[in-house]
Amino acid sequence: MSDKQSGGFVGGLVLGAAMGAVAGLLVAPRTSLPPRRILRKSADALPELVEDLSTSVYLQADRLSESALVNWEHTLGRLREAIAAGQVASRQEYEHLSQSAPIASNGSAQE
Repeated sequence: MSDKQSGGFVGGLVLGAAMGAVAGLLVAPRTSLPPRRILRKSADALPELVEDLSTSVYLQADRLSESALVNWEHTLGRLREAIAAGQVASRQEYEHLSQSAPIASNGSAQE
């Protein structure tokens, strides 16, 4: 899952949970004063919760991008090594084949 998608999912999850909590408090069969106090406290805490969530998503995205960069550099290094090894093996095989095949005077290989 990409960083943007995971951040959107977590944000949607928190927003949905908050909306569900508010709806639950509003329709709960209690006296109206305590749920409204709870709702007010929850609303007051919401900006802090959003800030914590955004910081968490930012840190996670940063960690994932660093990890992806390290993995990419490692893969690129392995690819360069494989290409170099392939070039060396190809040159060796070419030299081996060119030395083992005698050339006839008319340009074709002798049997």
